[in-house]
Amino acid sequence: MYIVELSLKLSPMPVAVQRKELTDAQSLYATVRQALEGEGPKVLELTCEKEADKKVSLLTSEVVAVQMYEKSASASSGKRPGFSFDS
Repeated sequence: MYIVELSLKLSPMPVAVQRKELTDAQSLYATVRQALEGEGPKVLELTCEKEADKKVSLLTSEVVAVQMYEKSASASSGKRPGFSFDS
């Protein structure tokens, strides 16, 4: 299972979408990244693979960052996803 997580302006909680296949997660990540690189705010709609009727729409101008990680890898290593400094 792969997670594509979006951090939003002024929101402490990220928006996360799960994908079963790596290629699907990479495709979604690329779509979000292209939307961020585009001009002006656009609406980005994310859907759930498991429940087709479950959707969320976001303004791309409100997305600060996007990251992709494997769910099982983060649980087994004991590290949280993302980038951090370990001491």
